[in-house]
Amino acid sequence: MFRKALSVLKVSMVLVTATAALFLFQGCSGGGNSGSPAPTGTLKLSITDKMSDEFNNVVISIREIRVVPAGRENALDSDPALPVVVTFATPKVIDVMQLQFVQQALGEVVLPTGTYSQIRLILEPNPNGQGQQPSNYLVLKSDLAIKIPLTTPSAQQSGLKVLGPLEIKPDAITQVMIDFDPNTAIVARGNGGYNLKPTGIRLVQMSTTLTEYGSISGTILSTFKDWSSASVSVKRRGAINDADPIAAGRIFSNYTGGAWKAPFALFVPPSSPTTSYKTFINANGFRLYSSSSVSVMQSRATELGSISLVRTP
Repeated sequence: MFRKALSVLKVSMVLVTATAALFLFQGCSGGGNSGSPAPTGTLKLSITDKMSDEFNNVVISIREIRVVPAGRENALDSDPALPVVVTFATPKVIDVMQLQFVQQALGEVVLPTGTYSQIRLILEPNPNGQGQQPSNYLVLKSDLAIKIPLTTPSAQQSGLKVLGPLEIKPDAITQVMIDFDPNTAIVARGNGGYNLKPTGIRLVQMSTTLTEYGSISGTILSTFKDWSSASVSVKRRGAINDADPIAAGRIFSNYTGGAWKAPFALFVPPSSPTTSYKTFINANGFRLYSSSSVSVMQSRATELGSISLVRTP
């Protein structure tokens, strides 16, 4: 799937931390009015991208990024109880196709501890006037001269909802990578247009910020039962045997080609001579999947191929 690493797109971002959220979320971690401050942790957010054989450019214009606590999934993006990770005086334009195996920082924010169910990317709307350049668009490799607008109907009002969950722990830094997969996030409408589908943009929670990394990729499928969603995690094996995953995320299935399936990718440092990686998949109603140990090279994808889930008795 990956043919070559693309050049790094350098973006400079203006960070606005929502310090007011520390007071708005007193109940997020279950604490009462004891007089002591609620425990907090730090969320650090970044983005990366996969290679695509079809798209040359995929450009999005971000106005703001917010995080959504569990239980507030229906809140408007303007709700003051949704902490702001980053906001921009003018929309930040990012060509995600320039971010293959590049971890581009987006910002960080201090949050009350607890579970958060979404990260919302609030996008600049495409202009309606004839002849105006779109804010969110793609360019096909087959026709480099045309910018095709991306239809993102909810991303200007309630945000492009990238589903979690993610956990903020007390006095800890939570590293989260947004995995933008153009092959599943962009869907042709049949009339020459394209929709941006948030379930093709996934959150990967990692143990640390990575300056050099590869990925472990595969496709989960079931032909006889809907698995809806699954948690995927990677642990080191060998000289280091992790109790907690070094990378983990949740993916969501789609029914296509006679099966419920979804691709995944998890990002990890390159293997050492004494360590390798095992991948674990847990879906409700199915047996726990455990892969063989594999090695990972920098800027390369280690493919596990198609993984068929086995139903529990």
